[in-house]
Amino acid sequence: MGDQIEAAKKRAAERAVAEHFSPSFRYVGIGSGTTILYVVDAIKASLESHLASTQPPEEHRASLDSMIQFVPTGYQSRQVVVQAGLTPIAFDSLPETVALDVAFDGADEVDDELNCIKGGGACLFQEKLVATKAKKFVCVADYRKNQPRLLTSWPSIPIEIVPIAVYTVLARLRALGSSSPTVRAGRLAKSGPDQTDQGNFIIDAPFPSPLLTKKDLLEARKKGESWAMMERLGTGRNPEGRWEVEALAREIKSITGVLDVGLFVGENGYDVSQRQAKGEKKAYGLEAGQKPVICYFGMQDGNVEVKEAEVSNLT
Repeated sequence: MGDQIEAAKKRAAERAVAEHFSPSFRYVGIGSGTTILYVVDAIKASLESHLASTQPPEEHRASLDSMIQFVPTGYQSRQVVVQAGLTPIAFDSLPETVALDVAFDGADEVDDELNCIKGGGACLFQEKLVATKAKKFVCVADYRKNQPRLLTSWPSIPIEIVPIAVYTVLARLRALGSSSPTVRAGRLAKSGPDQTDQGNFIIDAPFPSPLLTKKDLLEARKKGESWAMMERLGTGRNPEGRWEVEALAREIKSITGVLDVGLFVGENGYDVSQRQAKGEKKAYGLEAGQKPVICYFGMQDGNVEVKEAEVSNLT
């Protein structure tokens, strides 16, 4: 099973890089997790193939290798970039007006509308920083992460919080309907809670599942007044206590002490750029979208399944 999963990740990574990476890029975001190992391998192979086909003078090869700078989402992904012989750049060293050409990252779960749960590796805040700095976020995963709705297989939502706010945040999450939110433990019990690169804690919060999508909301409007009443009250959840994913993300993010939530929802990079192209004033100054524009899933049968943002969402 393990070999099958790794092979699936590799196939998805190779296709994603083949279709969304170019040696002409200047800045590329590199996410966290095991799938990203294969993404970096595929990028390295693409660059080597480009150098072999163009055959630049030997004295120019080193400069060509460093022309693309890779923005990691944490310590682990930075080490992957360095070990591949690529050039890393810290997020806070990027020029203010620069947008990454692309960001590649994995996900813990992806639904039919490309909403994602991320944060299983405790890098969700930096992953969101990089995704929202990119013109497009391309998700790469294996078949286990491909689900119709979030919280179908993945059990909880990761939330990064400042340590001093643990009990306040836990209480608020319970009030929102999380049955048993818990602070993620470190690998060694004696070392205390797991800590992020920012020195914060992660809370894993289960909610009534699965989470609802915008499509579910539209369909529910046709079925009865109870849903319409819930929408008017602004609760964002149905009478059974199931939250719509964007509403839940907003509620959690609004809790004092929460740095960020591992729900990647709302717009994608194409949505924002198209609104800017139309001259919508509210689009200017916005960060790019959190959601991927496309997801590649390596399947058990050797194929790669693709979920892509609907055209109707990009116009």
